[in-house]
Amino acid sequence: MMSAARARRVTIADVAREAQTSTASVSYALNGRPGISEATRVRVLEVAGRLGWSPANAARALAGAGADTIGLVIAKDPRDLSVEPFYMQFIAGVETVLADRSMGLLLEVVSDPDAEVEAIRRWHGSRRVDGVLLTDVMVDDQRIAVVSETGIPAVVVGDPSVAAGMTTVWTDDAVGMRQAVEHLAALGHRRVTRVAAPRRYAYTAIRDEAFERSARAVGIEHAIVHTDLSQDSGATAAHAVLSSARAPSGLIFDNDIMAVAALTAAHGRGLSVPDDVSIVAWDDSLLCRLVAPALTALGHDVVALGAHAARRLLDVIDGAQQSVHQDAVPRLQVRASTGRAPTGV
Repeated sequence: MMSAARARRVTIADVAREAQTSTASVSYALNGRPGISEATRVRVLEVAGRLGWSPANAARALAGAGADTIGLVIAKDPRDLSVEPFYMQFIAGVETVLADRSMGLLLEVVSDPDAEVEAIRRWHGSRRVDGVLLTDVMVDDQRIAVVSETGIPAVVVGDPSVAAGMTTVWTDDAVGMRQAVEHLAALGHRRVTRVAAPRRYAYTAIRDEAFERSARAVGIEHAIVHTDLSQDSGATAAHAVLSSARAPSGLIFDNDIMAVAALTAAHGRGLSVPDDVSIVAWDDSLLCRLVAPALTALGHDVVALGAHAARRLLDVIDGAQQSVHQDAVPRLQVRASTGRAPTGV
């Protein structure tokens, strides 16, 4: 029997009620048959699209069966995603849990946040998925509004403050950032720059605030540069800040890809890491350990995070109440890319 928490399929009756017409007229419009005015046809099609109506999987819905699939839609450039270890590890963790339930993962990579919203509406209307994972949550994220509107089971992988009361799996980014700042300060660094994710992400504001608060607490000069998290932006930001009149001796990056690019950029400028500049990455990965010098990095078990999020989503699908779950706190893995600040900096 299907759980009461699973989202109800949009029906022709729902479309008719919203469009203020009969179910027969809705049927004519959706099937392209004559017998209704063009204005009614346009209105019905608009309402059907907005509600996410679809005839797909009708037999499964009538039988009360689920799709045995959960969904994850990601708005990223595929070129960036192909080299970003975080999502590969996260998905691996999700799959380990789904395999035990003989369920699948529907992954869709799209170009922008509007396409993310459209994908969730489409999945809901066609009953393609039993629930969704929401990652890279933004300020005023429209996906959360759509999930609340449709009732599709969901778990937010992000800070509870932006989850609108939904079930959440989160990591304490503020604690991680404080570790990074205090580590550089203890090594004598007096000027540190944070190379951050775009402001649209909710976690960016949390990390920004923690960085500034921690820097003030230890009395160091600090600055923040926002980027798009790509390899090119990491290199560009590194070149820009290291060529400034008051160049920092410490850099903290919001992902491993930018930190690796900055390491190469620093070497290209004839600088030694860590003798001239120290580098800290977020999202510890194999990349951080393979480069020379190996990168000091903030990280946690991302595979375990994916598994944790998947388990919580299955709970929600099965009817569990909304709840908040903290994952492991990020830990600073100190490696060769950080060292004593150069004299006079």
